[in-house]
Amino acid sequence: MAPVEGFDEKSMAHSRLAVLSGHLSVPPAGSSLGIETSTVSVKPSGNLRGSLTVIDNRTGRKIEVEVSEGGTVRATDFKKLTIGGDDKGLKLYDPGYLNTAPVRSSISYIDGDEGILRYRGYPIEELAEKSTYLEVAYLLMYGNLPSQSQLADWEFNVSQHSAAPEGVLDIIQAMPHDAHPMGMLVSAISALSTFHPDANPALRGQDLYNSKSIRDKQIARVLGKVPTIAAAAYLRMAGRPPVLPSSNLSYSENFLYMLDSLGDRSYKPNPRLARALDVLFILHAEHEMNCSTAAARHLASSGVDVYTALAGATGALYGPLHGGANEAVLRMLNEIGTVDNIPEFIEGVKNRKRKMSGFGHRVYKNYDPRAKVIRNLAEEVFSIVGRDPLIEVAVALERAALSDEYFIKRKLYPNVDFYSGLIYRALGFPTEFFPVLFAIPRMAGYLAHWKESLDDPDTKIMRPQQWYTGVWLRHYTPVNKREASEEADKLGQVAVSNATRRRRAGFIA
Repeated sequence: MAPVEGFDEKSMAHSRLAVLSGHLSVPPAGSSLGIETSTVSVKPSGNLRGSLTVIDNRTGRKIEVEVSEGGTVRATDFKKLTIGGDDKGLKLYDPGYLNTAPVRSSISYIDGDEGILRYRGYPIEELAEKSTYLEVAYLLMYGNLPSQSQLADWEFNVSQHSAAPEGVLDIIQAMPHDAHPMGMLVSAISALSTFHPDANPALRGQDLYNSKSIRDKQIARVLGKVPTIAAAAYLRMAGRPPVLPSSNLSYSENFLYMLDSLGDRSYKPNPRLARALDVLFILHAEHEMNCSTAAARHLASSGVDVYTALAGATGALYGPLHGGANEAVLRMLNEIGTVDNIPEFIEGVKNRKRKMSGFGHRVYKNYDPRAKVIRNLAEEVFSIVGRDPLIEVAVALERAALSDEYFIKRKLYPNVDFYSGLIYRALGFPTEFFPVLFAIPRMAGYLAHWKESLDDPDTKIMRPQQWYTGVWLRHYTPVNKREASEEADKLGQVAVSNATRRRRAGFIA
């Protein structure tokens, strides 16, 4: 792979040149996916340990707050600052956890300013180019890439646990065919806990997961069964029965097999498309302390079984601000329609009359490294299934935005959602299935964090504080002496369906 030339992290001009040349150019000859690995490898300042001297200007009190080697302070240290009386000490108010680190983790590293994502120290670009999803899942779970024999054992164990319980598949079949597939997936993962009582701490004791063999079995179960459940949800949408998994195919091939084989055991998916899907799975496997991963660790801190914790995390991923973002990109590109409409759209964004989806990220203030990979992966997929006309709009929009001062100043770059929706659409997936394709690989990240939290001596049941703003004190008044307040919130008009109106219009003779 050719390195990104002329990339100077301290120079905006060179940075822009690197972005434009490295991400909008034709993939290098001889490269299957045209993936370039970032040459940036600047380790953060080693030991940030020290202390802060904090003076409370309300009282004049001074305290020393220890700073860890990672540059963090303990929020509980600030409880020492109080004005006395009923004051219980300072709380840190941080809506959305913009600058709160509830855990220490060694699973993945993100530098949003430099556009870096690493799994256990490995650049995401290298893993996407050279590894497989199951190999990456092992890396996330156990900290190192597996040896040849370890990988074979790992793949075998995941494959052996790929069959979903019949009762779980029945639950999916009982749902409406037009139900959202993420709703099916959340329900089915939650139901797994009832089919595996041997893995439930509520039934077997809180120390159940102290056993490595029990932990590892749940990891293999989840990674094996979730693609089968997801495929069953997809087939339910099409009115077709679920298909049993195959033990003779790779992870991604098996998923495509369950979608497309119609039960023909001799069917084999296109290996290039399976590889493209595997790369997408690698890119979505883990992304640090995001909304759904935080939900997984939050739920796991209560000691609940792993399936319930992962169902909750999947529910968080269901949200359109999280797992459904690439669908918004497709809607945007469809609204733009043609390359000729891009200048007008760009002006609308700058005037705050239009919203640009797929640009900008809560973490990345540079080009999302996953988007670099997906941009070139799209061409690989289109060469097999045909070119999506919207790709021309996407490329032209990206080029226009990356050369516009408005977006440069705001550090708005394409994120992972910008091109992934186009690939999923080209592969024939309906838009409502996109978040399921996000959830399948993210199970590896959830499980790695679940496993890490079990071994972390700092793990406690998560119970955040709040800033109370309600009425301080009032006393009960009997209902016949209360007066309705026009300003107070109250139950509004509950919508009534036409079927209910029809029923109410009838009478009993």
